Amino acid sequence: MSTVEHPTGTRGKDDTVGALVTQASQQLSQLVRDEMRLAQAEMTEKGKRFGLGGGLFGGAGTVAFLAVQALVVAGIAALALAVPVWASALIVCGVLLAIAAVLALMGRKQVARATPPTPTRTIDSVKADVAEIKEKAHR
Repeated sequence: MSTVEHPTGTRGKDDTVGALVTQASQQLSQLVRDEMRLAQAEMTEKGKRFGLGGGLFGGAGTVAFLAVQALVVAGIAALALAVPVWASALIVCGVLLAIAAVLALMGRKQVARATPPTPTRTIDSVKADVAEIKEKAHR
């Protein structure tokens, strides 16, 4: 029989098929556990991005709501006074709408970075592992 390197660093010439199968099974179990940890870490990262993107969309909605309120105040001021007070209210409204637009774009960018919600790196890694196992099994 050929010589096999053991995880302990010893070498044995009389390793049985059962021992080799046990060792392969342990290594495969470890590989699956490692891939599951990788998938969990990747999904956690994507979840954080969805949360951040959703928060930014919420902020955009809040600022847009304030802009609508400022627009209402501007209309009231324009009708009641017919003086430059309404002009300043319109400027504030424009600034609030610009802030809402920036927040919405930032939120969209964060959500786009988190999609698709699948652990793509883990899937690629598992496919590579399966291909290598198949290659070694056909030798």
